[in-house]
Amino acid sequence: MKSRRRSETANPAFGVGTITMHKWIFKNFLSPGDLVMLTAAIRDLHRQYPGRFLTDVRTSCPALWENNPYLTPLREDEPGVRSMTCHYPLIHHCNDTPFHFIHGFIEYFNEQLGLQIRPTAFKGDIHLSAEERAQPSPVEAHTGEAGPYWVIAAGGKYDFTIKWWHRRRWQEVVDHFRERILFVQVGEKGHYHPPLKGTLDLRGKTSLRDLVRLVYHADGVLCPVTLHMHLAAAVPLPPGRQRLRSCVVVAGGREPAHWEQYPGHHFLHTIGSLDCCASGGCWKSRTVPLGDGSALDSPDALCRAVTPGGLPRCMELITANRVCESIETLSRPVARPEPASRIFNPHPVEMTTVTV
Repeated sequence: MKSRRRSETANPAFGVGTITMHKWIFKNFLSPGDLVMLTAAIRDLHRQYPGRFLTDVRTSCPALWENNPYLTPLREDEPGVRSMTCHYPLIHHCNDTPFHFIHGFIEYFNEQLGLQIRPTAFKGDIHLSAEERAQPSPVEAHTGEAGPYWVIAAGGKYDFTIKWWHRRRWQEVVDHFRERILFVQVGEKGHYHPPLKGTLDLRGKTSLRDLVRLVYHADGVLCPVTLHMHLAAAVPLPPGRQRLRSCVVVAGGREPAHWEQYPGHHFLHTIGSLDCCASGGCWKSRTVPLGDGSALDSPDALCRAVTPGGLPRCMELITANRVCESIETLSRPVARPEPASRIFNPHPVEMTTVTV
C-alpha cells in the first residue's frame, strides 16, 4: 500500500505535462519548538516544488505562522483538499544517524507524499511583517532605551524536569556579566521560571509574537533545549547584521548534539561523558515521578543519574563557568582581517647582501 500511495501521489503532479495543484492542510499540535521545524519543511516543500502545492496548517501555535508566504487559507471541506497529521519518526534513529531535527518532518513528507525534499536552509522559517521589523524592541518599550541584550529562559516545563538547570547557576551567569550584558528573562506563565536578580523580568508578559520580536532584536539567547534555541536560528536577522545570532544551550545528555545544534550555537552537552549517555542521548523525561498518571512517570522515562541536589548528573557537569566562557567567546567583537599587504606582498623588497 505504501509504494502504491507514493506512485499515485507523485506521478501526476511531478511528471512531464500538465501539473496538478495539490492542496494540503498539515496538522500538528505538539510544542512550539516542534512547529518551528514544521515551518522549515513547508518552506522547503515549496522551494523544491514551486507552484505545485497550496498548503495551510492547523497547529497549536498559529502565531508562529503569521506572515508566512507559503500558506494559503484552505477549508477542510473544499473539493480536492486533503489533510495530514505530521510526525517525525526519524527522531527514533537520531542517536545513530547523521540527521538534524530539521530533517524530521521533511523525511515524513518524502515518505508520505512520494517526494524528494531536501533542506534548503539550516534553520526554521519565521517571518516578521514590515511593521514588526520597524517597531522598537520590547526591551526599548519597557525601558525607554535601545541597547544590546540577551534573552534568557532559565527554566522549563514542570512535566519535563530532566531539562532543568539549577536556579543558582543561572544566577551566577547573570551576575558574572552584570554591567556588561542585559539579560531579559522570559518564560511562559505556568511553567517553572524562578526569578533572577539583575534581569529585565518579562516572565509571563510576552505573547508568542512578542517573543519573536524580542529574539529578532536580541544579540543572543541563553536557554536549555527549548523553543528559544530554535527561534534564535529561525528568526531573521535585522538589516545590516552579518553575524549569526548567538545562542548558548545548556543541554546535558538528553539529546544528541547533531540533532539539535545550529550553526554558530554553543551546545553544551555531555554525550559520551556518562554511562547513561555514553553513545547518544538518553531521551529521559523526568528526574522524579510526579504522580500525574503520565507515561513520563514510567521507569523507562526517569533519569537514572540524579544528584543529591536533584539535578540530572549530566546537567550537574555543566558549570556556570563553562556557560560564561561560551558567552564570552560569542560576545567578542568580530576580528577584522589583516590587510592583504600585511599578509602577502606580491612585490617583495629585493634583499642586498652587505659584506663587512
